Amino acid sequence: MKLTHINEKHNPKMVDVGEKAVTKRIAVASGEIHMQKETKKAILEEKTKKGAVLQTAIIAAIMGGKKTSELIPMCHNILIDGIDVDVEEIENGFKLIATAKTTSKTGIEMEALTAVSIGLLAIYDMAKAIDRSMEITNIHLDYKAGGKSGEFKRSE
Repeated sequence: MKLTHINEKHNPKMVDVGEKAVTKRIAVASGEIHMQKETKKAILEEKTKKGAVLQTAIIAAIMGGKKTSELIPMCHNILIDGIDVDVEEIENGFKLIATAKTTSKTGIEMEALTAVSIGLLAIYDMAKAIDRSMEITNIHLDYKAGGKSGEFKRSE
């Protein structure tokens, strides 16, 4: 199997996407943060010292998605058409879902995954004074469409 990010001298390289077709691309990623009941209650009632946790996490997720190419070495800097972030309550915490879209020559999966990761880290940061035992889990790609590789949908 030929590695795409290694050149003939076995050094890292960024893949040349110049010949790829521009297509509409979408990726949906999600992840969870688990916490104590008291922590979740404080977040929902906006009674943490740092303010509106969930709203701040959404903004952090969007900002994180926009900075992906600066954080992940081989990611291309692509124009992002949009990032939408949703937060759902789960039994012992929250689930964050990021949908990222682009019209580009390369994918948007890493932007969606980065958005989720940064959003969840923001929740941890804003509530760590209450609960340092919080756990971030289950970060994964749920769906992607567009590009040469076509559609992917995570099976349950």
